[in-house]
Amino acid sequence: MKLLLLLITPIYIFAAASFITEDEYASSLYKNPRGIGCDKCHGADGKGLLVAKYVSNGVTKEFKGPDITELGFKVFYEALDTRKSGMPRYFLTKDEIETLYKYLHKEKK
Repeated sequence: MKLLLLLITPIYIFAAASFITEDEYASSLYKNPRGIGCDKCHGADGKGLLVAKYVSNGVTKEFKGPDITELGFKVFYEALDTRKSGMPRYFLTKDEIETLYKYLHKEKK
């Protein structure tokens, strides 16, 4: 019985202890979800960035990552679940998308 207790205790302690906080996990997911990070286009705070300026047919154009901090969850989820308008598809789980959403909206709680 003592041997069994000795074997189970470290497993319980390991499972109960967290090596990374939820905010640290969300931050790392935001910076590198699957390849290029959200921060590269949407900025560290999700407010959006100018990604590139280019000339097309003599006209200077800009490619900007939009502000994603004001999106409702449904729109946010759909944007991450489909590829359109320069937004890559990341193939994130629903839990990962919820974590990212909460990370961007933590001040609004």
